[in-house]
Amino acid sequence: MAQVTADPLIGRLVDGRYEIVARVARGGMATVYRAHDTRLNREIALKVMHPHLAEGEQAASFRQRFEREARSAAGLQHHGVVAVYDQGTDGDMRYLTMEYVPGTNLRQLIRDGDLTLRRSFAILDVVLSALAAAHAKGIVHRDIKPENVLLEEGTGRPKVADFGLARAISEVSNTTTGTILGTVAYLAPETIATGHVDARADVYAVGILAFELFTGRLPHEGEGPIQVAFAHVNTDVPPVSAFAGHLGRPLDLLVRALTARDPDRRPHDAAVALDALRSTFRQIPNEVLDIPAKAAPPPSSAAVKAARTAVVERPPAGQWVVAQQQTPPPPPPPPPAPRPRRGGRILLGVAVVAVLFSAWWYTEHGPGAYAVVPDGVVGVAAAQAEEALTEAGLTPLKVPQHDSDVPEGEVISVAPDEGRRSLRDEPVRLVVSLGPELAEVPAGLVGMTEEQARAALRDVGLVDVEVSREYSADVARDQVIWASVRDGGTVPTDETVRLTVSDGAPPVTVPELTGLSAAEAQDALAAQGFDVVREDKFDKKAEAGTVIRTQPGGGKGAEPGSTVTIVVSLGAQGTVPDVVGMSVEDAQALLDEAGYSSAVRGFGELFDEGVKETEPAAGEKLKKGEEVTIWTW
Repeated sequence: MAQVTADPLIGRLVDGRYEIVARVARGGMATVYRAHDTRLNREIALKVMHPHLAEGEQAASFRQRFEREARSAAGLQHHGVVAVYDQGTDGDMRYLTMEYVPGTNLRQLIRDGDLTLRRSFAILDVVLSALAAAHAKGIVHRDIKPENVLLEEGTGRPKVADFGLARAISEVSNTTTGTILGTVAYLAPETIATGHVDARADVYAVGILAFELFTGRLPHEGEGPIQVAFAHVNTDVPPVSAFAGHLGRPLDLLVRALTARDPDRRPHDAAVALDALRSTFRQIPNEVLDIPAKAAPPPSSAAVKAARTAVVERPPAGQWVVAQQQTPPPPPPPPPAPRPRRGGRILLGVAVVAVLFSAWWYTEHGPGAYAVVPDGVVGVAAAQAEEALTEAGLTPLKVPQHDSDVPEGEVISVAPDEGRRSLRDEPVRLVVSLGPELAEVPAGLVGMTEEQARAALRDVGLVDVEVSREYSADVARDQVIWASVRDGGTVPTDETVRLTVSDGAPPVTVPELTGLSAAEAQDALAAQGFDVVREDKFDKKAEAGTVIRTQPGGGKGAEPGSTVTIVVSLGAQGTVPDVVGMSVEDAQALLDEAGYSSAVRGFGELFDEGVKETEPAAGEKLKKGEEVTIWTW
């Protein structure tokens, strides 16, 4: 039994900063670890290059290219790119630190086989958008494949990984050893044949990726990397519709353009390819976009090898191309045709049935069942639009609809949209304008309450109402003063009706009364037409009997005839003096001086007895003006 050895880098502190936690993946060029950045206290991905890539005479050259490309990738900022933070060395170790993206990669999603066409387009859109940002900065990825498209856990958002890595390695391999380093299943023909790589090689790889997303398989397979590479150079990528019947000509044309063997016939960079992708997406019917992709069959061992990064020996120039076969001699004249036998008649009948079935399928379910809605049917007269649809083999269905912006008789919209496919036996909806819908303005809006006016307008179909308010001494509060439409007039139902509603008489300013006596304040407010309510409150700062404040406050506006509250000071809150033992007469005098009234209880006064106790007792808090009970028993 073989002995399993743990990864020796697990637990190691790289460069005195990055603590390796676990191994995430191992590829042909590097091993990726999950690590902890002890300086910034964050989780990162640490990509450690395989040592053999920088051995021997090419060590210095590789190191220079590696550092240069890492710096370029670190400057690439895009939501669809796995961010590169830094590069460094630790002894003979070359490493990159990158954003850690928890989740899975696109390879697993392809294996699951439940990708819809809509999801595939969304992923390709992000991949091409990320590549477009890179190509604009002169960066070529060189190793686009499902393993390098990561999918965020939870959101499923795609991010492209490994920018800046493949170029440093491939330059050393291509220029010195006559080898090609990369993932053979996605390599462009010119890269295989000559080693040349530019933005169009990335476009080719995305085309192969699109084929795989749409069909669940790779376009070229062979017994090994050499056979797959040979197929890329000499064989066109087959149409995707040959492997997934629901995919039509727009997808065939898209993949054909992205994977053209002649690089000059491909989009020259990812930005142009992205425009082509989005244009194609708009041509696919919704019902097709949501069909799950065909699940991929279990890959052969050769296919698995072809989908890995590998080093392939490149033969001398010209030997990748298939030699032209010599023209064979003309065949001898055919012998006289024998009389058809019974078996031949059966085969002929089967062939006729197959042709008839194929014709039926083509027109009922295949590409012949669809037609493209022509451009230029929106904004023209309905008759002209109907004629254009009929010429395209489609059946128009007019749907009238009121519209204030489109003249009567012109087409407002079409469904499916212009440029989209439609089944020939399903009608195409033409929404045709009837012009604006009109409503008669109800009579008597001015003088109604706001609520009554809104209800009257709503009853005739006028629901867009704007209300402003202003003071009026002549119109009661909440009644309509003015309307933007005339009684009995006719207006479009989508017109905005503006109403001005009364806020009542203008407010009267409350005078400043603080410090006046209560009587003076009441007289001043009464002269302004206000009702007055008094509240008394202890206040150690304000003299007893003077106004502390008003509500509303002085200088504020209030409705005429409304109530104004004045708050009057009772002076400071006091304590009950001690009068126990005093005569009743002396006790009353002292309490009166302290601001309290008094009431005598008991019969002690008849016998000339003094005060026995008070209620409240001496020393207790009591508001001035309150009553103290004197007990004489």
